[in-house]
Amino acid sequence: MSQKFHALIPGIVLLAAIIFPTSLANAQAVTLQEQLAAQYKLVKMGSDTSGPSVVEAGTLLAIQKGGILGVPYSDKTVLTTKYENGTVHTPSGLMVQGRKALFGRFSQTQSEGQTTHLFAKGDKVYPTKIDVNLAKDNVTLSIVACDTCNKTDPPTYNKAQVTFQFPAGTLASASAGQVEDVIGQLLSISTDDAQQGGDQGGNDQQSGDQGAAQAQAQQQAPPPEPQQIEKGQTPDQVKAALGNPDKIVNLGTKQIYVYKDLKVTFINGKVSDVQ
Repeated sequence: MSQKFHALIPGIVLLAAIIFPTSLANAQAVTLQEQLAAQYKLVKMGSDTSGPSVVEAGTLLAIQKGGILGVPYSDKTVLTTKYENGTVHTPSGLMVQGRKALFGRFSQTQSEGQTTHLFAKGDKVYPTKIDVNLAKDNVTLSIVACDTCNKTDPPTYNKAQVTFQFPAGTLASASAGQVEDVIGQLLSISTDDAQQGGDQGGNDQQSGDQGAAQAQAQQQAPPPEPQQIEKGQTPDQVKAALGNPDKIVNLGTKQIYVYKDLKVTFINGKVSDVQ
């Protein structure tokens, strides 16, 4: 091995020490991004002459703490709500007023910059975008209201942006489960039946009607006939009616089947007594 190559070795080692941690961090960001994307299905939105609407429902989320600031769906600028150490940090009134003054003056529609909405605990929303930033140790989740779930009429489809701030230097080593636990403190995955139908309320109504009809039919159905044990029946006939006994006492020509609440006695393979 030449002396020139020996001289290059320290430089190669130093370069690897610089490159590999950065590459590892980038790989972690992609992996975490993909895992979160798999956990939180993004909603697909569309619009027509009547305005925005849900084309395909995403993962339904339930807001656990109030204070997330929303704006109309048509707005191009969204003030970010910050979540850190279990606390919701709503954008300050000064920021809201500044946004209102700026966009109220230069907006193309009257709604832009003039109407804000604070989401309340229990409101349902869909995720629209997920962004992982390892350099800043935060995960940003953009959301839009599920107006059918919230019974908002007329619909608004208010949207918001929430940044989950993690302690410095911890996000790169955090697992997807740990990140999801923090997100769940503010935006938990809802078990509401509306998740299956989303903003397509007719499907929910139809499913509810079918369930009610089935429950009513079950209530109206007559109770099953009681099982009967008769003298002279064989052990197989008794088993068919009552099932297998808990115990069997075999005394030759005499057998006793012991059930939870009765005893059946057989003489020569025929029921002779029931107690």
